[in-house]
Amino acid sequence: MIDPRDAAAARPVVRLRPGAHKRARAGHPWVYSNELVMDPATRALPAGALVTLADDGGAALGVASFNPHALIGARLWTRDAEASVDRSFLAGRIRRAQDLRARLFDAPYYRLVWSEADAMPGVVADRFGDTLVLQLNGAGADRLEGELIAAFDEALSPVNVLLRNDAAGRDLEGLPREVRVARGAVDGPLELVENGARFLADPLGGQKTGWFFDHRENRARLAGLAEGRRMLDVYSYLGGFGIQAAIAGASAVTCLDRSRAALALAARAAERNGVAGRCEFVPGDAFDALARLARAGERYDLVAADPPAFVRSKKDLAAGLKGYRKLLRAAAALVRPGGALFAASCSHHVDAARFAEQMRGALRDLRRTGRILHAGGAGPDHPVHPFLPESAYLKTLLLQID
Repeated sequence: MIDPRDAAAARPVVRLRPGAHKRARAGHPWVYSNELVMDPATRALPAGALVTLADDGGAALGVASFNPHALIGARLWTRDAEASVDRSFLAGRIRRAQDLRARLFDAPYYRLVWSEADAMPGVVADRFGDTLVLQLNGAGADRLEGELIAAFDEALSPVNVLLRNDAAGRDLEGLPREVRVARGAVDGPLELVENGARFLADPLGGQKTGWFFDHRENRARLAGLAEGRRMLDVYSYLGGFGIQAAIAGASAVTCLDRSRAALALAARAAERNGVAGRCEFVPGDAFDALARLARAGERYDLVAADPPAFVRSKKDLAAGLKGYRKLLRAAAALVRPGGALFAASCSHHVDAARFAEQMRGALRDLRRTGRILHAGGAGPDHPVHPFLPESAYLKTLLLQID
């Protein structure tokens, strides 16, 4: 248990190396370990400790969480070095994030806090009505767990709080992985509403926090093309794209995913939305299924392909780009002339230009062309930090293919 009190006078000072302050002063919220003076006293600080960050001359840059064991050595909470990062401070940040989402959405289902972009480094919070699902992905956020939960209580009063602290990023911070109910009871799927459609998410055993709120607008856009069309939803997970297309009038929807548990929840959602008769749910590997459908001569008016990250580190970039091109080629081959393909990449190491090049390569391979209807990313509950390009992780393309 940590002392939740934080005061500038008692806070350790961690200094940057000479000349290493420029990125931090320019607005970047991270300081890398090789930019910091790592003397014995600094190395002895506990992971996640709140520190005053200073340049080599001693001028304060702000308050940060420090981790002597991680590549990202310091994550800035505030540029005000006199501020106290305590329960009141955290509740203020949460209220600000909540006020934005309340203006954007008419139902309490969204990403409430998106880490550095909401000035809460390492904190991810998804809201499912009166249930909050948290991911504490940084040592500083993890160390502040008790104060964070108290701050969410003060700002939002959730009935249930689930910690999905099992993301790979915790390994880089030297943190254990765990899934734990911190408040109330979460013992089964949770219902959520998106674009008027009802879905079931599994925050305990599903992917990430149980649902991908980042595609809300992309799903609505694709559904707008769906009336009277036949659709294939690849990597469908809980059927977000496919079921919304069916609600919008698609004549037939096939949802494909390797997770039978996810498809079972998708089938229940189709029933809740009154479209079960036009939806089928097929378990299997995406690449194998796409090849099988191509051999069978199947063609679709709409194809959505939203895969998991193919590039999880820079060393995977070359192989991951080949994987994206292979997927895009296989998906585009199933689109009828005049139909549409939606594709996404959530690999933050793959920028928009590289992803677009894989799409162009796939079309060249097929000797087809078309037109890009929309190029985008995540919805507004996943804002982008203006000085942190990594927060713009999602790239999407919607094309009509000739």
